[in-house]
Amino acid sequence: DVRGTLIHVACVCAGHNASRDVVTLVKSVLFHRRNPLHFHFITDTVANRILSSLFQSWMVPSVQVSFYDADELKSEVSWIPNKHYSGIYGLMKLTLTKALPSDLSKVIVLDTDITFATDIAELWGIFRKFTDKQVIGLVENQSDWYLGNLWKNHKPWPALGRGFNTGVILLYLERLRRIGWEQMWRLTAERELMSMLSTSLADQDIFNAFIKQNPVLVHQLPCFWNVQLSDHTRSEQCYTEVSDLKVIHWNSPKKLRVKNKHVEFFRNLYLTFLEYDGNLLRRELFGCPSQASPETLQAALEELDEDDQCYDFRRERLTVHRVHLYFLQYEYTPTEDDTDVTLVAQLSMDRLQMLEAICKHWEGPISLALYMSDAEAQQFLRYAQASEVLKNRKNVGYHIVYKEGQFYPVNLVRNVALKNANTPYVFLTDVDFLPMYGLYDYLRKTVVQLDMAHTKKALVVPAFETLRYRLSFPKSKAELLSMLDMGTLYTFRYHVWPKGHAPTNYAKWRTATTPYKVEWEPDFEPYVVVRRDCPEYDQRFVGFGWNKVSHIMELDAQEYDLMVLPNAFMIHMPHAPSFDISKFRSSSSYRNCLNTLKDEFHQDLSRKYGSAALKYLTAQRNI
Repeated sequence: DVRGTLIHVACVCAGHNASRDVVTLVKSVLFHRRNPLHFHFITDTVANRILSSLFQSWMVPSVQVSFYDADELKSEVSWIPNKHYSGIYGLMKLTLTKALPSDLSKVIVLDTDITFATDIAELWGIFRKFTDKQVIGLVENQSDWYLGNLWKNHKPWPALGRGFNTGVILLYLERLRRIGWEQMWRLTAERELMSMLSTSLADQDIFNAFIKQNPVLVHQLPCFWNVQLSDHTRSEQCYTEVSDLKVIHWNSPKKLRVKNKHVEFFRNLYLTFLEYDGNLLRRELFGCPSQASPETLQAALEELDEDDQCYDFRRERLTVHRVHLYFLQYEYTPTEDDTDVTLVAQLSMDRLQMLEAICKHWEGPISLALYMSDAEAQQFLRYAQASEVLKNRKNVGYHIVYKEGQFYPVNLVRNVALKNANTPYVFLTDVDFLPMYGLYDYLRKTVVQLDMAHTKKALVVPAFETLRYRLSFPKSKAELLSMLDMGTLYTFRYHVWPKGHAPTNYAKWRTATTPYKVEWEPDFEPYVVVRRDCPEYDQRFVGFGWNKVSHIMELDAQEYDLMVLPNAFMIHMPHAPSFDISKFRSSSSYRNCLNTLKDEFHQDLSRKYGSAALKYLTAQRNI
């Protein structure tokens, strides 16, 4: 009986794509499990950054996570030439006796392209069926690879019969250490490489050559523990009923398009976990003491007054949203001169179509936080992979903040985008705006001219809007001014909320040729370029209203100079109103709470900045 036993699972995970795959694997394991789990991830720096923040924010009860640096293990296997697409990481499983803690006696090792259809505790229970000699549990390879003759001159590594597949391994670490595993696999590899020259299937070739020589050491697992769906497999002979299936291994580069008569069933199982709401996996394990939320969170929740009309707002602030950083491939090389600027914005599903246009207008780095459900994140992935523009842009960091609760936590989402910018400066914008062509280069020059590195400045990029869906975008300030005069463009929010941008002083901007300073006024919410170490957005503001105003107030309280740029502009493109605006317009309690939150924000500002913040209170009273 394995009830209550802590089950250890190890996985090698490197890069952005494998980090996405591993989440699906983990979800399928969590969905069926009844035991506490400890995941051991051998990661490169990319996967470590992604998965550590994901698990921290996921807060699944009865799950521990440990990370091990793959870079420190590379020297153990880098001497082995490997032709497999997994590269050096495909050999890392050989190093687990060394990588994992020396007191860990058993571990289940999984590839990232695995989906569980049953409780992993059943698999863990098989360790008890090992004879005294057996140290490793594997499923037979379901393709004819190791039988040879797949094509002319096909010469596979030696294996016992069909050989074994290393997508699912039971490793008896304690016993492996005792028989001197590290020495043994090395000698095997060295000997075979003399004639084979390189591995074709990475670690699998070496495991198989080792087992061929030491057949008593292997415990053959029933094949439903690793149903392999690559193209030439006999996987269909492995189960009579689809209900016998326990683990599916998508080990074909074609993944979901393999030929197998039950592939529809498999695909649906996989898609279920791909799109499954990960928040549902935070449920308690029956009979395990609660460790879901840290004490601090518990205490904060208990302090809330449920009769407070703003209870829901306050509750939202305590919600910990699951975050998946760098959801897609990301590459960025810092510039030599420390002037680089990242465009920072947040969006949800209904604004995806803005991304291509923004990418065409801004060639610099971009940090985007996307507020989505698990299923929407998959739709986004398909959209990005199908878009020529997005597919070819590697300097855009896409960070998914998973949906939860009834509000749009806009400032929390903005902060995720802000915190994950990797340049000294950030351009804080909204996704509905297109920056003028050339804004990126202009800002990088201006940063130097205005000595942003040593002074506290917020550079204002004047905002305009069009009500036309098909706008021929102005190529210059002169062209913009004539469009303004003709009425194809307006200053931003001119019709509905002129206060938001009035202090920019558009009349002065028309003729300005040098940056000019403006004073803060109530409700000013310009789009600015600041140093990355600027204050974060205040997360008490959720949904619509005051989310940017509060940020600009804080910049002003910290005595940033607001400087308007004479040769910069951005244009807001039309779109249907967001759901939160309609809620705001129709709900009086929503507006009342917003006022309560504003007052509390003002009080906090005064406490934090003393007399510097007094003007906000008087301004508020005059409204």
